Amino acid sequence: MLEALKKAYQANPNRTLAIGVGALVLTPIVIPLLKPVAKATVKTGVILYQKTKGSLAEAGEVMGDIIAEAKAEVIAEQAAKHALSASNSNSEVLHHNPD
Repeated sequence: MLEALKKAYQANPNRTLAIGVGALVLTPIVIPLLKPVAKATVKTGVILYQKTKGSLAEAGEVMGDIIAEAKAEVIAEQAAKHALSASNSNSEVLHHNPD
């Protein structure tokens, strides 16, 4: 890119200087016109960020609830198995008559 600018200047220095001066003159005029557009773009970005952040937080909470429920079910199933095997062991001991 720098080489292209260098060649453009060498080919026609007056045109290049006119473009530079025109840019300097137009900059104070163009910036106030572009400021509302830039501000609206940033504002939209902030709104999207906030919505995404809220959605991700909500999804994280839902996943946390699902994980907690699944853990509770696993613990309950393990306790039921343990209670069942303990009651089977006790009934075998009671029914076993070594005579």
